[in-house]
Amino acid sequence: MKNKKIPLRKCIICGERKEKKELIRIVKNKQGDIFIDDKGKANGRGAYICNNSECINRSFENKSLNKTFKSNISSEVYEELKKEINQHE
Repeated sequence: MKNKKIPLRKCIICGERKEKKELIRIVKNKQGDIFIDDKGKANGRGAYICNNSECINRSFENKSLNKTFKSNISSEVYEELKKEINQHE
C-alpha cells in the first residue's frame, strides 16, 4: 500500500510550509468579497495564513493580504481572523 503524501501549503506571511489543517484560508470570490473559508469549499483566489496571532498581526501591519488580493481588506476581516485564531488555541 502506498503512503499518501500530505499536501503542504505555504503561509504568505512567514513562508513556513504546513498542512492545510494548521492554516487559515482566506478567499476573494468573483464578487470581490474577502472572507475566511472555514469549510475549505469556497471558490476563488485563496491565501493561507498560519493560525497564530503573530502571523495575523504581521499581515495587518505590513498589509500583506491587501497586496495578495490587490484590494483593501477591512479591519472586520482581521477581527474575524483573530476570533478564528482564539478558537484554535
